[in-house]
Amino acid sequence: MKIDLPNTTVSKIQKKLVHIREEGGAVALGRVLTLIISTALGHEEEAIEAANEASREHPMRVIIVSKNDGDTKSPGRLDAQIRVGSDAGASEVIVLRAYGETATDEESLVTGLLLPDAPVVAWWPQTAPEQPSASALGRIAQRRITDAAAQKDPNGAIEALGASYVPGDTDFAWTRLTLWRNQLAAALDQPPYEPITAVEVSGAYDSPSTILLAAWLQLQLEVPVAVVTSPRATGSSGIHGVKLVRESGTIELERSLVDVATLSMPGQPTHDLSLPRRNLRDCLAEELRRLDPDVLFGDVVKHGVPQLRESIAG
Repeated sequence: MKIDLPNTTVSKIQKKLVHIREEGGAVALGRVLTLIISTALGHEEEAIEAANEASREHPMRVIIVSKNDGDTKSPGRLDAQIRVGSDAGASEVIVLRAYGETATDEESLVTGLLLPDAPVVAWWPQTAPEQPSASALGRIAQRRITDAAAQKDPNGAIEALGASYVPGDTDFAWTRLTLWRNQLAAALDQPPYEPITAVEVSGAYDSPSTILLAAWLQLQLEVPVAVVTSPRATGSSGIHGVKLVRESGTIELERSLVDVATLSMPGQPTHDLSLPRRNLRDCLAEELRRLDPDVLFGDVVKHGVPQLRESIAG
């Protein structure tokens, strides 16, 4: 069910939510968090769909703040839409479309709609603020999710996040690495237990996940890591493969197909492993499973990435 509230106020939205709750159409009981999504006008639906899917694992209230940055000439107005039932998964969705001066104060738009005594997560699926923790929405959120791959300069966005990192920040470029890190860790858990002497990570030139994976490996293994990049025209986006060099031979994990990777280890048959590209729903659901700071990500983005840059430059 979708309920439109054109040219409205936050107070009227609150009253409508209470009315819907009293009518039995939706309840706030059982919601475990409030997810605030900041998008550009007209680009809300993909993020809403991902949130609805993730809500089946994490029941929540979803507030979408949709506006166009720099739009100060339009008359101030707030249009809202409340979605419940089949249009909202296991959540209740409040879409706020703000125009003109109304869009300049995001915090006041959402404060009155937050669930009481529930954690707040802010997500920027498209353009993110330079310092998420200092932004209007970031200041009220325990976790702040950005997506470097969606920025104009993906690798630069990761470096900027490292410079401004505050515990609670995270990025989908890191979340997309979970399956890669699991497979590499499992490969190193098998004999022979020899030290790694060199590492090579290959991927698209504009893949922030490639940089983060290389930085993580260098930080954990304490060996030089070579990064081999290629333009999109000559290869797929994202990570292409990893080589771990040991005295007895090289472990290779290479994405041979879109959802399949090939694992080669000395003295063992080659294995095809499921390594799908993670969609927004998978990434969002994983990040919502933990609301405490991701210490490892902070270490990688603050220390690992600069160290990797220094080793490459040197």
